[in-house]
Amino acid sequence: MVSYSEAAKKITEELSATLNQVDENEIYSLLEEIKKADKVFFVGVGRVLLSLKAIAKRLAHLGVKTYFVGQITEPAITEKDLLIVGSGSGETAFPLTIAEKAKQHHATVAHIGTNPESSMRAYTDCFVKIPVSSKLSLPGEIKSEQPMTSLFEQSLLLLGDTLALMIIKEQNIDMKELWQHHANLE
Repeated sequence: MVSYSEAAKKITEELSATLNQVDENEIYSLLEEIKKADKVFFVGVGRVLLSLKAIAKRLAHLGVKTYFVGQITEPAITEKDLLIVGSGSGETAFPLTIAEKAKQHHATVAHIGTNPESSMRAYTDCFVKIPVSSKLSLPGEIKSEQPMTSLFEQSLLLLGDTLALMIIKEQNIDMKELWQHHANLE
């Protein structure tokens, strides 16, 4: 039987290797798009959507107006807004359709994925590559011992937390003041 500590060590090693290979210039581009957007929308499916919802919540704590596509209070997207698409392959039908629609409304589209040459490229203004194993088995991917695309979803979540920390440091936000944006009906 594999021990807990061995499995946890493997996962954290994979995450560290992945996050250390993300291109900082791509991160800075995404960060600039987030900062200049009036509203930031998120779209993804499955476990990717769960990671994106956590990122949206964290950015909302920082005062960013965030929405995920399909939520009941989702406003109209405009040319002043940003859509962040989470899709490892860049080929998932629903995010592709939403990205196309966002471009029709002249919004900026950022794609966080594994494949810069995917169909999503036609709609993307900003791309951040998470260089992990995908359904496509592309060259240069970080191989994972975890099932399916777990490493992508985990890396996506941590990338979002990294962006949040960068904003906190850049804007010199007092961490105690963040609690004013936290849900208080719990």
